[in-house]
Amino acid sequence: MSMKSQPGDGRAAAGFLVGLAAGGLVAGLVTVAIAATPAPSEHKGLSIETFGIITPQSMQTTVGLAGHKLQMRAITIAPGGQIARHSHAKRPGLVKVISGEWVEGRDSGEVVFAADKPEANIEDENTTHWFFNRGDKPATAIVCDIVPGE
Repeated sequence: MSMKSQPGDGRAAAGFLVGLAAGGLVAGLVTVAIAATPAPSEHKGLSIETFGIITPQSMQTTVGLAGHKLQMRAITIAPGGQIARHSHAKRPGLVKVISGEWVEGRDSGEVVFAADKPEANIEDENTTHWFFNRGDKPATAIVCDIVPGE
């Protein structure tokens, strides 16, 4: 059975770990490889710049989505900073790192999203995650999401 992994969905890490286990490595190494840093409960070291907002009225008129706005922002995480654990059950979005690296944590493990990689992080109704900047320079991403609006 072929299973294409998507960044952040844990399949790539799981496939890698199955390969490690099949190669005869000890179980302790596999446990260390999948262990993720605990999810933070608060934001730290963030700066946010809003580039634009499609108003709730415009969202209703153009796509029939009442009570929500579409926004585009740049979010920068300082070295050692973090974005707290949060859900996208009612807040879909797309995230593209444009400088540095964001380490995404999920219950299934961690994935690195870097500026030099083409992947965007897809935040859908099944996404609950958090982020860290483990680098020594600020790391910035462009974030577009649909959120409840006034």
